[in-house]
Amino acid sequence: MSVKKLILPEIYLNKLDILETEVAIKLIKDTFERELAKALHLTRVSAPLFVRPESGLNDDLNGVERPVQFDILDLGADVQIVHSLAKWKRLALRRYGFGPGTGLYTDMNAVRRDEDLDNLHSVYVDQWDWEKVIDRDHRTFDYVKETVLDIVGALRKTQSVLSRAYPALDHLIEGDVFFITSQELADLYPQLTPHEREDRIAKEKGIVFISQIGGKLRDGKPHDGRAPDYDDWQLNGDILVWYPVLDRAVEISSMGIRVDPQSLAAQLKAADCEERSQLDFHKRLLAGELPLTMGGGIGQSRICMLLLQKAHIGEVQASIWPEDMIDECEANGIHLL
Repeated sequence: MSVKKLILPEIYLNKLDILETEVAIKLIKDTFERELAKALHLTRVSAPLFVRPESGLNDDLNGVERPVQFDILDLGADVQIVHSLAKWKRLALRRYGFGPGTGLYTDMNAVRRDEDLDNLHSVYVDQWDWEKVIDRDHRTFDYVKETVLDIVGALRKTQSVLSRAYPALDHLIEGDVFFITSQELADLYPQLTPHEREDRIAKEKGIVFISQIGGKLRDGKPHDGRAPDYDDWQLNGDILVWYPVLDRAVEISSMGIRVDPQSLAAQLKAADCEERSQLDFHKRLLAGELPLTMGGGIGQSRICMLLLQKAHIGEVQASIWPEDMIDECEANGIHLL
């Protein structure tokens, strides 16, 4: 069954062998995180792999994914492996004393047991999670756009460094970023599904930022799911890049300005999740005790896959895959780590 989810390029040329790939991955990660930190004024910090369920700190993603949960003997209680660090980062900014215009980034590792495994999705998730403090007058879409351009700029610089080391690699991060709201995209392609719309606009424009994700569109359905308690659904979005190797769009980052007390209350009500207001994180946010922030996650393996022109995310990270997927990949010159 898992083979049906695979995209197999008609002609696939693996431009780097496994050892060259491992060296190139290190170059990409070192370069990009340095450029990202410089562009967004971020400091690297350590982060947790698991949190207590009652803290309310775990990211609920689309609201249906099950976290991996286990007990710790000396605690006499269960903990959950994080889905992401969207909420933890905001508490850390306050605890560490970051001021407006500065923030943190960290290596986030997660296990998403309910992920549908394919070329782009793995049970193992690795991303740069970042968060920065902002002033209230920066809670605008113009500031979101400025930050998107900074992130893409860091990616372009990484691509340039990589191409000098490996001239055979193509440049895929080219052209200007195209900005469009999820409603504008739905109006443009009303006959297509949200994922089909993403592919269509990314193929046309190259690099796209689709904004305002989470709330319902005029047809009564959201473009995509978003938990109601981290991004402000009016000030968020996804960065997508057209990827000719797989002939589809690849999302490399989900980001946005985070909820303030007003938008949190409104989104909890809209999502029928008002009971979360009793969790510690939510109480502190509703009381105005946490800084105003923006942040996001940037897929480490996704970026490595994209810049190295690999056909499967398993070529740039070590994870677990179904046997039939491994066999089919091997038969088509796709060597999973």
